Formats: sequence, C-alpha cells, structure tokens
Amino acid sequence: MKVVFNFVAALAVAAGAAVAVAQTQSVDEEIAERLAPAGKTCMQGDECAAAAPAASASTGGARSGSDVYGAHCAACHMTGAAGAPKFADAAAWAPRISKGMDTLYTNAIKGIGAMPAKGLCMTCSDDEIKAAVDHMVDASK
Repeated sequence: MKVVFNFVAALAVAAGAAVAVAQTQSVDEEIAERLAPAGKTCMQGDECAAAAPAASASTGGARSGSDVYGAHCAACHMTGAAGAPKFADAAAWAPRISKGMDTLYTNAIKGIGAMPAKGLCMTCSDDEIKAAVDHMVDASK
C-alpha cells in the first residue's frame, strides 16, 4: 500500500510540475508577445524602405488653423488652463500680439511657460501651428 501511495504521490508531483512548466511557458510567451515591437523598423537602404510612404506631418494636406485649434488648442485656450490666453480675449492677447507674430509663432512651436511645444500636436507641421496662431490672433483683435 505504501508503494502505491508513493507512486500516486510521485505522479501527482510530476503532473503538478508539468502544469507549472506549461504555465511558465505560457506566461513567458505572453510576456514575450507583450514586449514584441509593434511594427518593423525599416532603415533607409533596406528593401522595405522603398515601399514606405513619404513622411508627412499630416495626411490629406494641411489642416486649417481653425481645425488645428479645435483639435489641439481649444482644450487650454477655451478655458484659460495653466494661464493660456483665452480664445477671443483681446485683453489677454494684446501684450502677446505686441511682441510680434514671429515671437508668437516661435512660442507656439517651441513652447513657452506651461505650454509644451506645439501644444503637444506632434503631427502638426510648423505651418499648421502658425495657422492656428493666426486663427487665435484674428479672433482676439
């Protein structure tokens, strides 16, 4: 009876070890899958690079200043969040406008104070950011 019990115990231990190994492999595979790159890096000169589309700041042509403002700027400039001058608030915009459009463009593109570069619109071209600035300035005159 003791031999049968030892044999059954040994089988149980072996089965448990097999399950643990299978679970570990499954977990390892899941981790590897989560850590795998999302896409393939294609370097200039590689065969895949020839098929890559040309890089552009946006798709479908340049967005209007109003479109960029609505999608990326309004969150702060409608509410005045973090000291942002509110849209169409002539008093808040006047001292900024007096510094000149080049300064406004540079500040919008590079960031100033609490405003990050391009208001975090990293898909916006510099010209699209300038158009958004023009839109806000036009509304505050």
